[in-house]
Order: sequence, then structure tokens, then C-alpha cells
Amino acid sequence: MAQNYTATLTAGAWTQLTDADVSSITFQNKSGYHIFVAGTTGATAPTDFDDAIRYNPGQGERNATLSDLFPGIAAVRVYAFCQQAASVFVSHA
Repeated sequence: MAQNYTATLTAGAWTQLTDADVSSITFQNKSGYHIFVAGTTGATAPTDFDDAIRYNPGQGERNATLSDLFPGIAAVRVYAFCQQAASVFVSHA
């Protein structure tokens, strides 16, 4: 399902940014803290940061395909993590 919204990340927990399987995503870290973003092959959240990408405040991606962001897996969902509550703008179809 298409979305265009600002997600609030729960401090210290992986938060799903997508609500369905997607092939591309736009997002921007709107918080003052760095976040980690990870792709997964299903609706199960990551358990570590081994395959996560760090995004500093203001950074993000514009209509990036998940296959470009996470070429080592067939990612269809995207999760984000921050030690503090954080805001992330998200848009996907």
C-alpha cells in the first residue's frame, strides 16, 4: 500500500518503515540523531546492525530501489533504528 508520512521511531527498537512489500523507497532522517536502516526479506525485524546503513541527520534516499540499497538480499521491507525517539519521512508505492 502506498504511503507518504513521517514515521516516529521508538527509542531503542527497530521500527518498520514500510507497511507492505515494496521495491523502492524515499526517506529522510528528520531527527537530530543518526539512524540505522536495514532491508529484510519479510516482515521480521532485524536483530543486529550487521547489515544496516547509517544515516546522519538530514540524510536519506530518493526513490532508491531496494535492490540497489541492499544488493546482497531480496529485500522487500525496510526498518529503521535509533537509540532516541526520532522522526523519519517515508514515501513508497
